[in-house]
Amino acid sequence: MYADSGIQWIDLIYDWCVILLINAADQLGITYEEINVWLFVIVIPLVLIFLVITNFILFLKLRAYKYQNIDCA
Repeated sequence: MYADSGIQWIDLIYDWCVILLINAADQLGITYEEINVWLFVIVIPLVLIFLVITNFILFLKLRAYKYQNIDCA
């Protein structure tokens, strides 16, 4: 269960994250593998897609605002 990359701080963070996921899975009544799928295959990609779309929309709004202010000057 413990990481052995040879880099102590990476091993520490990895071990802490695995223990956190195991405990969260126990609390939710699911397995470690299931929580991994939910997080890394479903939740994180959906959040990333949402953030990319949000950034694109904000970029378009900012660009429109800049062009609107140029026309007024």
